[in-house]
Amino acid sequence: MKKSTFVSMILGTIGGILFALGMCMGLVEQWNARREGIVMGVIGLVVLLIMVAVWRKMENKEPIKLSGKAIGATLIGIVGALLLGVGMCLTMVWSGYMVVGIIVGIVGIVVLLCLIPFIKGLK
Repeated sequence: MKKSTFVSMILGTIGGILFALGMCMGLVEQWNARREGIVMGVIGLVVLLIMVAVWRKMENKEPIKLSGKAIGATLIGIVGALLLGVGMCLTMVWSGYMVVGIIVGIVGIVVLLCLIPFIKGLK
């Protein structure tokens, strides 16, 4: 395993755990830790951004250039992840919306799958 892969794996794991725990702390009302959760989630995001910068530096890659395609891919990814998450919530939390949740989740999966040809292109 290359050093850059190992470092990005460690930083990604730490950042992901901090972000996920922060989101749980902020969104689960019984924990009464909204402010602390927001702080922890932001710290997790910062660690993840640092991970990207460190990995790119160790791999001698150019900085990320913002283009229309990069912004579009990011927006498609966000919309797909939100649709998938809403579909999961509808099926798991509100059992009366099981069928609607499954449909919304499948639409989210299809949107996320559309990222592959959008980024890589079709040959």
